[in-house]
Amino acid sequence: MLTALYVPADRPDRIGKALAGPADVVLVDLEDAVAPDRKDHAREQAARLLAEVTDRAVQVRVNDVRTGAGEADLTMLGDLPATIGVRLPKIEDPATVRAVAERLPGRALHPLLESALGVEAAYRIATADPAVASIGLGEADLRADLGLPADADDGLAYPRSRVLVAARAAGLPAPAQSVYANVKDLAGLAASCRAGRRLGFHGRAAIHPAQLPVIAAEYAPTEAELAAARAVLALGTTGAAALPDGRFVDEAILRTARNTLREARD
Repeated sequence: MLTALYVPADRPDRIGKALAGPADVVLVDLEDAVAPDRKDHAREQAARLLAEVTDRAVQVRVNDVRTGAGEADLTMLGDLPATIGVRLPKIEDPATVRAVAERLPGRALHPLLESALGVEAAYRIATADPAVASIGLGEADLRADLGLPADADDGLAYPRSRVLVAARAAGLPAPAQSVYANVKDLAGLAASCRAGRRLGFHGRAAIHPAQLPVIAAEYAPTEAELAAARAVLALGTTGAAALPDGRFVDEAILRTARNTLREARD
């Protein structure tokens, strides 16, 4: 799955459109997209609209579970179908993840690392409980915690690599990229996605539907990549081999080719 779309939980019209739309995953947001005085209303809308959603990939981003709003969000989620995942913001230690897993058994958890402390605990959070289905970065909060300018990417090089390595070491899928905040800058989004794909991210969250086709296009394997992967696999080699054209093929290259074709099918 390459695309995920955030929608405010207090906007039932947008939730309905998102559920019927092209995003691979719909992210119903009770946290940043909802004003403090609308949290209760947003929670009521999410409970009503998602009560019977079982045939659509949906995650609910709750408020920080160490707060009263987060506690109320978890209580509401307990009555929703178990197929609805939980996106956990501002996670800094595995104990918080385990507490949520115990409270909501059988539900996929998706911790977000949004502080230096969370990044440093990435692998322990990724392996905190079998319910953890993915980990990712919340880059806006992380920039603030690290004291970086709002548009700075250089300072995020280490956290991005850290979360990628932690996810794969834990046997989790490659993380999706954090959101691109400028919804009108589609060229910048495309360039950022290309850079993220080269780093090892897989897919991206969006905050506007117009971003979805750009993300899908940039994260899908290109025709040239698919052709190269098919050509490598067509050689029929099962080990290391030096080819007449100078290329060297071994199991790692074969595995990369298989991954490329798998991405095209997903």
